[in-house]
Formats: sequence, C-alpha cells, structure tokens
Amino acid sequence: MKNQKSLFDADDNNTPWALDMPNADVVYHPSVFSDGEADTWMQTLYRQLAWRQDHIKMYGKRIPIPRLQAWYGDQGTAYQYSGLTMQPHPWIPALLTLKGMSEDLADTSFNSVLANLYRDGNDGVGKHADNEPELGQNPIIASFSFGASRNLDFYHNKQSIKRRVCLNAGSLLVMKGETQHYWQHCVAKTKKVSEPRINLTFRYVKRT
Repeated sequence: MKNQKSLFDADDNNTPWALDMPNADVVYHPSVFSDGEADTWMQTLYRQLAWRQDHIKMYGKRIPIPRLQAWYGDQGTAYQYSGLTMQPHPWIPALLTLKGMSEDLADTSFNSVLANLYRDGNDGVGKHADNEPELGQNPIIASFSFGASRNLDFYHNKQSIKRRVCLNAGSLLVMKGETQHYWQHCVAKTKKVSEPRINLTFRYVKRT
C-alpha cells in the first residue's frame, strides 16, 4: 500500500506522540508504566479477568474468534458487535484503577472496557472501526497494552494510506475525534510473536 509509515517504535520516556494521520486524532503514550509495573499488570489481569472464547458466524459456519475476551462496565452497558451481545461483568479493583488512569490521560469519562487476550501471534483482530451506534458520533477509545508488543495497523477508508504503531507493554493509545469515520485498524497475526498480550480498550457506551 502506498504511503505506508511506521509511526513509533520503542522508547524509554513517556512523551506522548500525536500520530501523523489525516482525518484522525490519535495520541500514543509509550511508557505509562515501567517494564516491571507492566509485567505485574499483565499477570494480575491474566489471573483475575473472566476470559471467554466467543464465536461468530462466517459463511454459514460458527467459528471461534482468534482471541479471548472479557467485558466489564457499569450496569446497563451491554455491547454488541459482529452479532455478539456482551453483558458487563461488575468492575474489579484492578480495572477501576486503570480506568481512572485512562480517564486522566484521555481527559474524559469511561463506563466500560473490552479486554482482549491474544494468547500468541496466532491470535489477532481483523480490520474494523470502533463505530457501533452505542459508542456515539465521535467515540473516544483509550487502549492499554500489556505483555508482548504487537503492531497496530491503520488503514484510511478513502485514500491509499497505511500507518503502523508498535504497541509496547505499559503503553496507552487514545483515539478520538473523527478517527473511526476515516480509519480502520487491526492487529495482524504473526509468526514472530510467541508470548501473550492483553489489551484493554476503555470506552463510553450509551446505557440501554
């Protein structure tokens, strides 16, 4: 694809970067946590979250989603995507702590979080936008990463532009503004990664 650019690689300081993406507002905080802190969060979330294997229908077949998931939030924050309806588990202390930090850094309020566990490089998520109706017109998404570093690829909907950012352990990515209208994003599968990764995407869902 034309105009491909790598936006950020590993760095030791937490100076936020505004990513060079037209029609988008995306900021990357590379090191919210130290390596040791990030590892502790990875182990805590791995043990404490209610991970589940969901399935979707494709070409008339029921197939497992290539990652494990967990949905937490306030009462009434059910979330739907790809034909799935996820009812929220009650908040646990670890998630409430990270929620508060993400709200401070994103300068907004969240009422729910989608947790994804990528068991290794065989797990991933295809191209999509976080544009479900219950997220509102211009949703703000704050995404914490722990565990193995994985690339997040962005694809512009109307131009031949691709952007890539390496999401390192202890980092936070914030997407806001018109980002979801103009860009899709994905975490591609890779044979280069053998370790697990946990990603938390905090968001505000309209209550049912």
